[in-house]
Amino acid sequence: MADILIIGAGSDIAKPLAREYAAAGNSLYLAGRNADRIESLANDLRIRHGIEVLVQELDVLATESHEVFFDTLPTLPAGIIAVAGYLGEQNKAEHDFGETRKIIDTNFTGIVSLLNIGANRLQAAGHGFIIGISSVAGDRGRKSNYIYGSSKAALTTYLSGLRNRLCDSNVHVMTVKPGFVETRMTAGMKLPRALTAQPEEVARDIFRAQQKRRSVIYTRGIWRLIMLVILHIPESIFKKTSI
Repeated sequence: MADILIIGAGSDIAKPLAREYAAAGNSLYLAGRNADRIESLANDLRIRHGIEVLVQELDVLATESHEVFFDTLPTLPAGIIAVAGYLGEQNKAEHDFGETRKIIDTNFTGIVSLLNIGANRLQAAGHGFIIGISSVAGDRGRKSNYIYGSSKAALTTYLSGLRNRLCDSNVHVMTVKPGFVETRMTAGMKLPRALTAQPEEVARDIFRAQQKRRSVIYTRGIWRLIMLVILHIPESIFKKTSI
């Protein structure tokens, strides 16, 4: 099978996603800031599935290190999955540009740096896939999370253009837009049970959609309809809402 690179492998969605690809017989490159935390996952996958798993230190924000990171991988991955992200604090970001920058650079700038490099190499190879985890928050700006949402909107647009660019190169690009997901990132939030997915559910949706070479998916699927409704609320009404 193939070598799959997961960026942000310590995240709650990345862990079950790694299990999905490992169960299918793929070897894995698991990259993230905390290699020790990822190593326990790697050991479990090696034992359960008898696959090769390499853990790599990677700081999404250290863009100057990204080219070297790809150079040090034993092989060019057949698939690159960018799961790393940072929700941040909207209220803090409104008054602290350092927080704003961290949100934008984690969710967009750093990911684009890595995917630019990966895309160029996959295009030269003439095969592979790229998956980027965006968010429904990027579909329309809302006062509760517009800094985070704007970073994800930028990522969605980037992935759309990348998909357009690479479609003739046999490199598939998929955009994933999760809604509410029960993770450490959303801990403490009051989330509606019917609209909130578990990380394992999101991972299954991503894996199955990638096999079918889907371009854009919402997970849970109901979020496609929800965001369609939200997108069509007139601005004169929408700006008075508190959603």
